[in-house]
Amino acid sequence: MRICMIAEGSYPYITGGVSSWIHSLATHMPKHEFVILAIGADEKQRGQFRYTLPPNIVEVKEVFLNSFMKDAPPARDRLRLSAEEREALSALLGGGKALNWACLFDLIRSDRVATAGHLLMSREFFQVLTERCREDYAHIPFTEMYWTVRSMMLPLLLTIRGDIPEADLYHSVSTGYAGVLGALGKHLYGKPFLLTEHGIYSREREEEIIKADWVQGYFKDLWIRYFYRLSEAAYTMSDEVITLFGRNKEIEMEIGCDERKIKIIPNGVNVADYASVAGPPPEGGPLRIGAIVRLVPIKDIKTMIQSFALVKRELPEAELHIMGPTDEDKDYFRECVELADTLGISDITFTGQVNIREYLGKLDIIVLSSISEGMPLAILEAMAAGKPCVTTDVGSCRELLDGRGDPFGPAGFTVPVMHYDRMAGAVVKLGHSRELREQMGASGLARAEALYTHSAFIRSYRELYDHYKEAGAWPASALN
Repeated sequence: MRICMIAEGSYPYITGGVSSWIHSLATHMPKHEFVILAIGADEKQRGQFRYTLPPNIVEVKEVFLNSFMKDAPPARDRLRLSAEEREALSALLGGGKALNWACLFDLIRSDRVATAGHLLMSREFFQVLTERCREDYAHIPFTEMYWTVRSMMLPLLLTIRGDIPEADLYHSVSTGYAGVLGALGKHLYGKPFLLTEHGIYSREREEEIIKADWVQGYFKDLWIRYFYRLSEAAYTMSDEVITLFGRNKEIEMEIGCDERKIKIIPNGVNVADYASVAGPPPEGGPLRIGAIVRLVPIKDIKTMIQSFALVKRELPEAELHIMGPTDEDKDYFRECVELADTLGISDITFTGQVNIREYLGKLDIIVLSSISEGMPLAILEAMAAGKPCVTTDVGSCRELLDGRGDPFGPAGFTVPVMHYDRMAGAVVKLGHSRELREQMGASGLARAEALYTHSAFIRSYRELYDHYKEAGAWPASALN
């Protein structure tokens, strides 16, 4: 079976998280061929793979969202749109009506549209946008509206116009652009389309846009509605939606996904791999706190550093080891180092990429300060190693640490996002009691062994793929 795995902003350019999930899934499915359709932000990433690909990944097709800058406009505008096509474009811009994705796909890929920018320079599009402005944005200068919409839509047009590898099954690991391309693959080739959501992409984009400086206040709503529109393509066209935990399922249903499509398959960890480092380190050393994390803003390392400054007042011997690559967002890494220096904190080590398993044996507590998560592998690894955790209350963290009706007991503490004082208090409470650390670490290990094994995760996806393989050829697109 040939599976096209579609990933945005992750595999194979970035390690950890979703990328590790994709790599593990492909590696443990040797009887299937995988084509990776990788969506990156910048052409500079081309070929910069951070993984040694297993032999059953037979191709990596790269798409970059800034490639539209190479497009040259057509010499003459001869584009004419049907009423249905104009309505689809209007709906994409938040027109309130159901969006006919099949119509939009066919328009954008048609020979009538010369380049990714051609459609947006046409008289027809200007008329659609003018109507939208009259209805909802009359107070905004048209030129500002046009250039905002152009920057918003060009990456989407580029991805839709690109070559889509032919496969037996399309599997997107998020909504957004990856979800749109999964829907497009189904539309073009009449093959099944699966969506796995780790975090809720549209909610994450909403949080970013609300805080963003580059979006004017009156355009924030336009951008947010746009990303929810992209999610609709994946939710409506997918054959099944796999999510990792119960709260994610509830959010997907609130956004508009059909409950009957949703299935829960949690991430898993191979507990046996951590047996040699499980449990607390020997007594007598400093209190070592660790974070297994990418140094990017969504992980909110600054809150972690501010928290550690308070921990040092109560536990002056404490150390913080931040384990993960520092080159993904160099400016943010520099800001984190500067914050630690400004606060006068010693005993923070930025390790870069290390062998996590070896490092875990030296640690007493694991922390995670993210603004958004799905089911973090870092916490599953910590549980497999019998380490108590302090996390923000995001994604499945509360479910992992507190359980959901199971008998194992708490494996750590969850605190509100960005509350560095609450995070510090929880770390200090664990730091003062080796008995509590051992008790919570043992609870996490027991829960991981019972509910979050890697073998169960792989088995579930193997059965899922086999189901679609046995189904044979899939009907033509549901939108046709």
